[in-house]
Amino acid sequence: MTKTLTRIITASACLLTMSPLALAQRAEDREAIEELMWRYARALDTFDPDAYAALYTEDGQFGASENATKGREALSQMIANLRAGRETRAAEGDPAPPMYHMTTDVWIEFVDDTHARRHSYWLTMNGAGGGNPASIVAVGRGVDHLVKIDGRWLIQIRDVAPQD
Repeated sequence: MTKTLTRIITASACLLTMSPLALAQRAEDREAIEELMWRYARALDTFDPDAYAALYTEDGQFGASENATKGREALSQMIANLRAGRETRAAEGDPAPPMYHMTTDVWIEFVDDTHARRHSYWLTMNGAGGGNPASIVAVGRGVDHLVKIDGRWLIQIRDVAPQD
């Protein structure tokens, strides 16, 4: 009971110390981050290299290991290669089903006014098609490192296999 009461008092104190403008800005930032990640999933699912790369910072990266894809040009090429592979399969009579990337249990952690981490579980699925049922391709947990530049939230690091 004491822990619960302490949490309620602490949360209330935090809310009371934030100005209405700060609260409104935080809500706007959350909405902008949700939109960013929606556009991310759509760019990935439609294999649009330009739209995908534009969601990252200039030095942004997919992955956090030494094998990470780094920089907008490399990120764009990564998606272009995926699209080319799908087009080759289709030309050979083996079209790939549509792909869907989803996230669940999202928590946005604001580090400061211009940096945030987005924690989530993710799921990649192939849609039904060509006589095949929908299927799960991969699942995991991710931490996205986001940065606000010139009033716009962008992905700095998309880590779909964090070690922590």
